Amino acid sequence: MKVVIFSLTLWITSASLQADSIRISTFSADVTPPIGSPLCFSFIKPAKEIEEPLTARGIVILGPGKPIVLCVADFVVLSNDSHDAWRKALAEAAGTSRDRVAMHVIHNHDSPGYDQGASQLLDEQNLPNVLSKKEVHDKAIADTAAALRGSFETTYPITKIGTASAVVEKFASNRRIIGEDGKLAIARMSSCRNEEAISKPVGTIDPDLDLISFWNGDQPVAALTFYASHPQSYYGKGGVTPDTVGLARNRRTKETGVFHIHFDGAGGNIAAGKFNNGSPEARAALVEQIHKGMKTAWENQSKSAIEAADLGWTSLPTQLPWHGRYTEEQLHTELTSPNTDTKTRIRAARDLVYLRRWQDGGKIDLQSLRLGSAHALFFPGELFVEYQLAAKASHPDKFVTLAAYGDGGPGYIGTKISYSQGGYEVGRVSRTSPRVEVVLMKAIAQLVKPNQ
Repeated sequence: MKVVIFSLTLWITSASLQADSIRISTFSADVTPPIGSPLCFSFIKPAKEIEEPLTARGIVILGPGKPIVLCVADFVVLSNDSHDAWRKALAEAAGTSRDRVAMHVIHNHDSPGYDQGASQLLDEQNLPNVLSKKEVHDKAIADTAAALRGSFETTYPITKIGTASAVVEKFASNRRIIGEDGKLAIARMSSCRNEEAISKPVGTIDPDLDLISFWNGDQPVAALTFYASHPQSYYGKGGVTPDTVGLARNRRTKETGVFHIHFDGAGGNIAAGKFNNGSPEARAALVEQIHKGMKTAWENQSKSAIEAADLGWTSLPTQLPWHGRYTEEQLHTELTSPNTDTKTRIRAARDLVYLRRWQDGGKIDLQSLRLGSAHALFFPGELFVEYQLAAKASHPDKFVTLAAYGDGGPGYIGTKISYSQGGYEVGRVSRTSPRVEVVLMKAIAQLVKPNQ
């Protein structure tokens, strides 16, 4: 009875404190896959060595209302049931609801991707472990949830936030070079040796790396950075790594001693192709560029006081329109045909899971964190950078940043015009239709309101 009374008293005291103050805790777990694990949904070589461990790291924000959880894993994708499983486990560990959990990945390709529903469909076709290994996925979730629960042993009062943006030079370039006829002329991917493609302009990007930091007086507690680009340099050789952005993040953590999380922005149509020939030397240069951006943003940040009333969270359940390119029957035929190659059957399984969720009315939470006049948006899929630029332009008087690569179920999410231009991103790997632009632009307006 004494233990129960003490626990209840502690909870009441903690809840009262959180009602008129902001505190955070930080957590991190090792989610490195074992040697032999599939990487990037088996579209590249399996893991043969660990170049740098992978982590899932996050913060819990305690204040008015239920806790808010922000977490990023060094994975290529978390989709559908897998994304749900992570949010459910982290919500339970934090004592909150699933709609107050933002779960993202940095989209490094030399890492696992997880889609439990698709894995189950492939298992039923005698294709076990081709997408991922369930036991590895389950352990990563359990270890991260345990780290989150343990983080409550030390929470930090937050009295200030810092914000800044810094231009990153010679990293991002648009992957889609449009010809005079209005169609895709050249695809400039993550690494490129095509001189014509390299010579083309950078194109539409967001050059800024954004920073939000949390402070207890003059003591920094945590840093969040956001940058829109595919992160990979050279990849696909079996070396597990968080790649450019993860390596730079780890370096900054060691230099500053400050807990650091990095989010991939709307980088669906952005990559390092103009500045990356796929060599180890190019990786080192790219890491240096993103590290410089992180360092510059940190050194130039503006700090402002923050109180409990300045904290806000909005979650907007939204259904993203299915592209309609394939029927359920067509996808089922692809999946079950033994004469179809394994990669096509993997794609069919992933498409089929998303289609069925859409048919059942499934929605994805689009989320917004408000910290005074600063807003961070959390979106799904491989979002085109135009959405990020639109969100920032809609409120030039506010600090607005965006993380994509939440639920990977929708795949690439293009703009309306991009679907008529053609290309890889709006072909088989996009599960949304051109109508998605209207849906998302409306959502952005609802998530960042003029009076907030």
